Amino acid sequence: MKALKKCLDKIKPNFEKGGKLHWLHSTYDAFESFLFVPNTTSKSGVHIHDARDSKRTMIIVVLALVPALLVGIYNVGLQHYMAIGQDVTFLTRFFYGFLSVLPQIVVSYVVGLGIEFAMAQMKKEEVAEGFLVTGMLIPMIVPVDTPLWMIAAATAFAVVFAKEVFGGTGYNIFNVALITRAFLFFSYPSKMSGDQVWVRTAGTFGMGNGTVVDGYSGATPLGQIATTDAGGFAEFTFHGITGQPLSLSDMFLGFIPGSVGEVSTVAILLGAVILIATGMGSWKTMLSVFLGGFAAVLLVNLFAQNVIMEMPVYYHFLLGGFAFGAVFMATDPVTSARTEKGKWIYGFLIGLIAVTIRVFNPGYPEGMMLAILLMNAFAPLIDFYVIDANIKRRMKRTAIAK
Repeated sequence: MKALKKCLDKIKPNFEKGGKLHWLHSTYDAFESFLFVPNTTSKSGVHIHDARDSKRTMIIVVLALVPALLVGIYNVGLQHYMAIGQDVTFLTRFFYGFLSVLPQIVVSYVVGLGIEFAMAQMKKEEVAEGFLVTGMLIPMIVPVDTPLWMIAAATAFAVVFAKEVFGGTGYNIFNVALITRAFLFFSYPSKMSGDQVWVRTAGTFGMGNGTVVDGYSGATPLGQIATTDAGGFAEFTFHGITGQPLSLSDMFLGFIPGSVGEVSTVAILLGAVILIATGMGSWKTMLSVFLGGFAAVLLVNLFAQNVIMEMPVYYHFLLGGFAFGAVFMATDPVTSARTEKGKWIYGFLIGLIAVTIRVFNPGYPEGMMLAILLMNAFAPLIDFYVIDANIKRRMKRTAIAK
């Protein structure tokens, strides 16, 4: 690392004012500060200093995403080889999933960071680091078969219109990764829903013949439940590939069709532990999302008229993006509520709305994306009324004391 630092120090004058590459100062600064903690500090005012800057904060969140990403990558290969009827090794499944997901990660980062770097150069500002997390979230919440050009177009739209027009990192109102998914969902619905988008059966990278078994369906369990005419939830068959009911262990571990990062609840919970232990995520927001969902499911179960209304609460938590949204999306510090009481209200309403959308809109059985985006818009209002109520209580106590 010392040799690398010396190399950076040697070329640094070229990027400073008066250097021949001074117009690339923002780009150089981004790479230098990514590799090494800056040794500059503020000159005035009262500040608390430590070694964890925003880049290190983003990296911790990325590390928390890794367990869900690894399980999701394996599941891509597992679902593929189940669909074509081949029994292969663990490494073969993982390698296939890795080669399927890697291009999406590369496209997400290249497009998103490319825009971030270009905007920083134009404004002569430092490169923001918020996309370190967003770039990883995007490929984890879209179908594995989404065309790369669609991911590129959606990422560019989200970064420009959901982030940069508001002022960049820290100023965006809506979660950028969810805006990317919303753009895809409403612009290319056939690529974001249905039976064939969640399991990759084309492009076998030399491992398998790509033949699809008869009766193959890659629909997510939530998608199947929302459209079934079965007589009761207990009789419902989940897995369209094997034709066998999915066990709770399959849903908990993540061996079901779905987005890469959303299938494994156990991996998501591991990420939650990392976020809470490092102070990167609010346990209040996470818990309140589940409490809101729990309350909504109990109410719906009382008036159940179809299969999805009969679905027990733990199925709601294990299927779809409920757990992933609660842990990694609802806790976004920029777009979520920031007051302590506001976090409880904000998260509770997300869980409540997500279940409501799932149950009463069969055309969109997921619900979590729209619930979080809706509450993103109301998060500042929630904080305003929480603070306003606190001020009024304090003024009332002061008046009584006098």
